Amino acid sequence: MEFDFLSPVHDELLDEISHLNAQSIGAQMRLHTQRSGFPDMEGVNVALFGVKETRRALRKTEAPDFYDLRSKFYRLYPGNWGLRLADLGDIEAGATVEDTYFAVQTLVESLIKQDVIPIILGGSQDLVYAQYRAYDKLDQMVNLVNVDKKFDLGDAEKMITNESYVGKIVIDKPYNLFNYTTVGYQTYFNSQEEIELMERLFFEAYRLGEVTSDLSLMEPIFRSANLVGLDLGSIDSASANTDYFASPNGFNGREICGLARYAGISDKVSSFGIYEFNDKLGSLANTLISQIIWYFIEGVNYRTNENTISAKKEFIRYQVPIDDEVLVFFKSPVSGRWWIEIPFLSNVNTKLKKHTLLPCSEEDYLEACNQVIPERWYKAKRKNEV
Repeated sequence: MEFDFLSPVHDELLDEISHLNAQSIGAQMRLHTQRSGFPDMEGVNVALFGVKETRRALRKTEAPDFYDLRSKFYRLYPGNWGLRLADLGDIEAGATVEDTYFAVQTLVESLIKQDVIPIILGGSQDLVYAQYRAYDKLDQMVNLVNVDKKFDLGDAEKMITNESYVGKIVIDKPYNLFNYTTVGYQTYFNSQEEIELMERLFFEAYRLGEVTSDLSLMEPIFRSANLVGLDLGSIDSASANTDYFASPNGFNGREICGLARYAGISDKVSSFGIYEFNDKLGSLANTLISQIIWYFIEGVNYRTNENTISAKKEFIRYQVPIDDEVLVFFKSPVSGRWWIEIPFLSNVNTKLKKHTLLPCSEEDYLEACNQVIPERWYKAKRKNEV
């Protein structure tokens, strides 16, 4: 597998790596370099690459350079991982933005088909659209989770931007999106019209305060995701030591790394993007981003592979009658995690597989026992009916 649109990592980084401890990440990663060419991908589990595209950002900025970020990431030490990592270099901005999108879509699709999880380091967040389009040929409905202070729905009738890409995802064919979730939105950055549209589409949204009050409630949200996008603007300015995003409120370093670990440990997440990278973010921000990447990979290493038919056969089944419904819950005897079954409608043209299980929490089961229908189950059921 080789892609001529990928440029190798800087030669200077190779000189840095030569002085690193042999146990560091940089000394163990397979790298796309000018000297040795494209790396051998046999056995690789996670592959990193950058995308130097910012032309659809509403706030104009130069194309990012990931040198300092890579330098800081390479210097970290892996955990007790059994994973092989690769750095594929960068996708340069194409002749048109659409060319860049095509390159991202092609690369992500190819990696997923080879059971390699791509980590995308992006410029502007409209690249999530290309990340999403990589699932067009995979014959499945997908769930997108976005860690962001804004919904980024925008006006789908206008040109795509880094604040309107979700609208394009919703209306553009082929229709692969089953659910969209925003984690950490801040109300004052979103119009009431967008908030109401999220509700009408039965999408999910969790406010910043709701998330930070109990981060563990987000684990089932990421467990149901196929692709995750993370806007660096969701981090508070103090934690990244930058005023580029000019927001005093947001996730701190521990919280954003915790969310990245939830994304990594999810058996279903097959691509992870970090967006709105900019050279003006500075050294501390690059250190934090390198640790976000580290925590995502840490999560991948500890996956339990419960998203398999054989694993589900071992689940403990619970039935809870509520009104005219019978809610069916499942609990893993291995991890203690919970799922709830979404009713399957055979007469609906959908890519949803029969007996789809929606990740949930034990609290959802206990509330159902008290005759309270879980909101996530209701929204998933309604989306399957419309």
